[in-house]
Amino acid sequence: MTTIHCDIVSAEEEIFSGEAQMVIATGEMGELGIAPRHAPLITRLKPGQVRVQLAGGEEQFFYVSGGMLEVQPNVVTVLADTAIRAKDLDESAARKAKDEAERALSNRTDALEVAQAQAQLAQALAQLQALEKLRQSLKH
Repeated sequence: MTTIHCDIVSAEEEIFSGEAQMVIATGEMGELGIAPRHAPLITRLKPGQVRVQLAGGEEQFFYVSGGMLEVQPNVVTVLADTAIRAKDLDESAARKAKDEAERALSNRTDALEVAQAQAQLAQALAQLQALEKLRQSLKH
């Protein structure tokens, strides 16, 4: 069985480095599945989940606030401003951020505030989705 090396790096630290059968992430144009010997590419990532399928079948889940994904013949690199293991996400903080962003959107003021609220809402929803996917994987 072949694998591809995967590195997930945030601005603060390296979050993951290891061999994977598949790396799944959400790019600007949709979900990407990167397997060994994938064609080289560089794309932007949306805020959301990155799933790493390890050689033994185990999956690890990560939340990224967006960033870049680079694929080379033997390595996948995820560069994100923020990257967190899904199990380390704070669900109550994400729900609070979601509620605050929705409140800001309902009290529409200027375009900049609306754009900031939309970005905060997207990140909070992506964190909550990553937590839900983690819960689902633990049930199996």
